[in-house]
Amino acid sequence: MTDHALRLLRQSRAAAELAAFPFEFDLDRADHGEEVRLASGEPLTPVAGDGAGGTYFVCADGSVLYADSEGSAGIIGSSADEALETVIGLPGWHDYLDLSPAEGPEKILARVAEAEEEMRADYDIDAERAELRALLRLPERSPVELIGMLHTALLRTEPDFLLLNAEDGGAYARLDPHPRPPLWEPVLARGRADLAALRTGDRSAVWDAVARDPLRRRLTLRAAQFDRANSDLGLLRHLVRYEAEASMTDELRLGAVLVGLHGRAEDLPLLHEVRDTDFDTACGLSELPGPGDTGAELRRWALETDASMFGTDPADEPAFTWTELARDQGMTELARVTLIRLLDEIELAQHLLRRPGGTPKALDTSPLRALTRGFEELGDRFQALRAQRLLAALQDTAWARVSARLTQARLERELGLLAQAVATLAALRAVLTDPRDTSLRLWHAVNLGRFIAEEHYTLTRALADADLPEEARALLAASDAILGELSGHAATSVRELAEDTAERVRDFG
Repeated sequence: MTDHALRLLRQSRAAAELAAFPFEFDLDRADHGEEVRLASGEPLTPVAGDGAGGTYFVCADGSVLYADSEGSAGIIGSSADEALETVIGLPGWHDYLDLSPAEGPEKILARVAEAEEEMRADYDIDAERAELRALLRLPERSPVELIGMLHTALLRTEPDFLLLNAEDGGAYARLDPHPRPPLWEPVLARGRADLAALRTGDRSAVWDAVARDPLRRRLTLRAAQFDRANSDLGLLRHLVRYEAEASMTDELRLGAVLVGLHGRAEDLPLLHEVRDTDFDTACGLSELPGPGDTGAELRRWALETDASMFGTDPADEPAFTWTELARDQGMTELARVTLIRLLDEIELAQHLLRRPGGTPKALDTSPLRALTRGFEELGDRFQALRAQRLLAALQDTAWARVSARLTQARLERELGLLAQAVATLAALRAVLTDPRDTSLRLWHAVNLGRFIAEEHYTLTRALADADLPEEARALLAASDAILGELSGHAATSVRELAEDTAERVRDFG
């Protein structure tokens, strides 16, 4: 971490004044105006600001993140020294965010010269830049080199430095317009390497090493989905045999399809053996052609399944395919960024639909369920709750509203938002007593009723543990009322929890 220039800046009033004007790095403007945090949870320290309401933050690794007042943010230096070099060497750096080394020195120099010529009409930018560089002991670099440094820094913003509004969890936009590789490229890199090794390597060593590793096997099957070769049939058969050990997975179905596309009747016994692995696999591959069918019929099934579920363009694959594989490879922040951006898009779409004049159509809520699950698997309950609250607000039947509120209350409890969880369960109970929707008529006799009672008692216990006796007693009464409505196994399975919770509340005296 290099921050000697920042230390010198803090020690020299003359340097601080020059940095504040004309270079818009003002140590007295370090208040951003709204609470923000990094999606990764890493610390963030504001150190300066500019006249337009933007703020410079130092991250844990020393990188400097700039956030403007319009909701955009990006890394502008790998250290405070590097960021100051850019700010001082390119005083109009905000206007160069679209530039990259690919533009070439001539275009970069022309853009910078044009902008700085306008600045010289108001102040002696050259003399002041030289003075500040000397005070901070910074080297003199050409605009071309500085643009290269800025471009490299900006591309590092995601996934590790995604900035969020701390209150609502929404992400700041990218500060720059530069394209990034699609998610599937880094996710598939290992699978592509293994697929190449399977095609050329020692069968006894490489084939078994890949096939016996569940993650490498899945990634290789996905790589084979988008890079198909007639010579792959043998390795595909091998991978499918091993993938069947994992029961029914999307990759097992994919492998069966890739084998079936070769149209060989002699592969039907293998696929039927795979299908009979267990009940889930039998259901998942129930549409396979029969044992006496032809290779043409096997290929027809594979073509239809491929067209409806897979295909050859990774860009057409659901984002959740890649986020799950990213997570499983330890690419946690890459998965988190993708899911947060997707949730932001859904929230924006819902906002636009609610505006006067918005298109009167229902929003597909299925991605929200997947988002809640995906965030929980990443250990990010804050974003999971954000997705779940939106999902709960969009449900159109009583059963769906109660189910969604139940998960919402659990997430609020787990995050320590006990008062919000109590309010969510109160809203849930109001839906239970609404006679206008008959979808809940059997709630008290099925698992949903048991789950509702369990969450009530669990939250009551959490309130007691948080030394909130009045709230605990009130919710215990509501919990007992829910239990009183349950019947059969649903009631029996909750009684022990109810008794333990009541005893815990009685401990208050």
